[in-house]
Amino acid sequence: MAGKYTADAFQSDTGVSRETLERLEAYVALLTMWQRRINLVGSRSLGDIWRRHMLDSAQLLDLGPASARVWVDVGSGAGFPGLVLAALGCGKVFLIEKDARKCVFLREAVRLLEADAEVVESRIEEIGESRQEDRPFPPPQVITARALAPLDRLLAMVAPLCGTETVCLFPKGLDVGRELTTIAKYSKLAVDELPSRTAARAAVLRIRGLADENRG
Repeated sequence: MAGKYTADAFQSDTGVSRETLERLEAYVALLTMWQRRINLVGSRSLGDIWRRHMLDSAQLLDLGPASARVWVDVGSGAGFPGLVLAALGCGKVFLIEKDARKCVFLREAVRLLEADAEVVESRIEEIGESRQEDRPFPPPQVITARALAPLDRLLAMVAPLCGTETVCLFPKGLDVGRELTTIAKYSKLAVDELPSRTAARAAVLRIRGLADENRG
């Protein structure tokens, strides 16, 4: 890709308002400051943050159901993709993160962005093992995760959270083809392999039917 991908290019590609862009720029500044204390993202990716992290997250916005109001982002880390999606107005986003230091960062970032998001400090497995009425969020219409785990493990992690209408959105890199072979055992999944807007040969996997597999 010729030239550096900038905040202005991000605004042009996503159509976000100037006010939203300014908040996202403040979020990037906050992340850069915190990166000196804790490892939030790969250090080399900071130089291309608007493409590698911001656009890579924002591209999921239009891939979920238009009616979705509850999103759950698993392994949120620095807030990608969940916090970016919340800032763009996708609905209420629950950011699941087990690392206490990252949760402190996320709470500060949520306040800075004035985003409709809530940080949940927990392992996703613990939430999945609890009863629905004891969970910190209602049944999600969309579950997202980015750079968290290989696809087969990721599906096992989020399966207990899925309802019949839940859509999973998982950005995947160059090994997406190999990862898809690991879930061939699932017979009821509907999997769309959508081209990534940020990297050639990468993809976003849109997966439905995981709850049906569980009942299977």
